[in-house]
Amino acid sequence: MDLSWSEHEIAFRKQVREFTEQNLPSDIRDKQMHHRRLAKDDYIRWHRILAAHGWGAPNWPKEHGGTGWNAMQRLLFEIETFKAGAPRLLSFGLTMIGPVLMKFGTPEQKAYYLPRIINVDDWWCQGYSEPGSGSDLASLKTRAERQGDHYVINGQKTWTTLAHHADWMFCLCRTDSSVKPQRGISMILIDLRQPGVTVRPIKTLDGGAEVNEVWLENVKAPLDHLVGQENDGWTIAKYLLGHERTGIAGIGHCHRELSILKHMVNHAMASGESLSLNSRVMDQVNQIETQVLALEMLLLRVAADSSAEPGPQASILKIRGSQLQQELARLQMQVAGPHAWAYDPAWMKQESEFHGPGDEFDLGAAATYFDMRKTTIYGGTNEIQKGIIAKQIIGV
Repeated sequence: MDLSWSEHEIAFRKQVREFTEQNLPSDIRDKQMHHRRLAKDDYIRWHRILAAHGWGAPNWPKEHGGTGWNAMQRLLFEIETFKAGAPRLLSFGLTMIGPVLMKFGTPEQKAYYLPRIINVDDWWCQGYSEPGSGSDLASLKTRAERQGDHYVINGQKTWTTLAHHADWMFCLCRTDSSVKPQRGISMILIDLRQPGVTVRPIKTLDGGAEVNEVWLENVKAPLDHLVGQENDGWTIAKYLLGHERTGIAGIGHCHRELSILKHMVNHAMASGESLSLNSRVMDQVNQIETQVLALEMLLLRVAADSSAEPGPQASILKIRGSQLQQELARLQMQVAGPHAWAYDPAWMKQESEFHGPGDEFDLGAAATYFDMRKTTIYGGTNEIQKGIIAKQIIGV
């Protein structure tokens, strides 16, 4: 496979870069580049700017309202928008339930939900993990029982990212307890704006509350909210996780954080000298830049194989991408040095001006470091991913 950029790809990269520079709201860019938290409206604004330009679903085929871009174009789009300070696109809709509905959904489900995902008329979250069912997802206990023309659902989901913003959840529920655990699970779409749904934020190490507990008490879902066939949810769940783990590689995020790291190194001083002149520091910067580029090449090889569904290769990308995201955060905090402690939750939410020592890029270093500890856990822990690789690639 030739991994060099063609003239067409160079022109496309320039087009994306110029569009983002001209259309990304400056307040969103500033929050992203200084590790401040985004509000719900920040995500929605950027999504709708892209949707109005026809770029609302970069990874979708044209017949479903997407761009129809190839793997190289999708990669370049992610890199250029992230480097410019754009927010991540909402993966729960675009790269998880969207592709699932394209493959397993009914014509009615596709016609209704897919356009709404592109325009963020609905905000989605993922109902997989439970207090006793994380890596061992097949042990989940949330139940869905048929009663007439609907399901009645009871149970608890946890670590549910951005559920406090969500309108809908794609939820794994147990619909048959008499069979092998994997064979008694179904995927059901749940409207979270109804009685019986309780969302409780979980405070995390970085001071935020991005993840939540979700309690479902006699919550109803019409039978036509079932995705695929009843008790076939495990197959659908594995298909979805392959798409999720490919996205978790976070190559755009890595490029942006590498750019921020270089800025910090160029502006940091130690013993009256710029850290950019310190050979030990620059060795670490150069090494991680090489690793980011290697991840990019690996991602291209996997994404360009359109003949295969995401499989164990997605686990490799998930492991390497999450490790690099953590290492970039660690180096940023190391470069910030004593300034990294200067963390103010109000500043992170842009509720107040923070006047402390060091560059503004330093102020979110500690919070970002703590937040990135989760990357090797969510989407299936890296230990679980190694098991998948051993079984499906090595054959042990």
